[in-house]
Amino acid sequence: MNKPDLRQILLSALAKRGDSSSDFDLNPGIRLPAGRTPRQAAVLVAFNESDGSLILTKRSAHLKHHPGQIAFPGGRRDDTDADLEATALREAHEEIGLVPSNVEVLGCLPTHETVSNYIATPVVALVKEPFVFEPEAGEVEEAFTVPFDHVTNPSNFRVEGRRWQGQKRFYFTVPYGPYYIWGATALILRRFAERLDQ
Repeated sequence: MNKPDLRQILLSALAKRGDSSSDFDLNPGIRLPAGRTPRQAAVLVAFNESDGSLILTKRSAHLKHHPGQIAFPGGRRDDTDADLEATALREAHEEIGLVPSNVEVLGCLPTHETVSNYIATPVVALVKEPFVFEPEAGEVEEAFTVPFDHVTNPSNFRVEGRRWQGQKRFYFTVPYGPYYIWGATALILRRFAERLDQ
């Protein structure tokens, strides 16, 4: 993919208006605890400038929350972070060794509320130069890439379901090879794919 074209495609998608999303969009019947106060988080939706591929991680199997799931690099905002873009860049550096100077932030997508009590801001960015993944062993089992055309084609997504807390819960999936991409990650990508498809 041509570098200027990729940047323009991403900027065009970011310029479109859109609503926030949540893990409850497909599950309006889920009841949450009263007084719930979501915490702020950010994830880095990072595309390699060289070929347009998207960087994702597989979370370590021993983690308390979402073990083994496919996710964007990212996490909870720290008090020392200047803003949510800084959160996403810091987390990507810690989790996969992506240095902030190698990243061009293009903008942010609408927030996504998770069932695990976070309001996550997806920060869309270009990775300027190829780099070697350095997964942080405590959090990340693996870092890998998925082709741009796979995660930006709405027809590659489907809705699946499983039982959760005694009721059927529905969610988007966009599997790729051995990687079962689902939940918040898939929904954020689906919403982004819809922007690109407009």
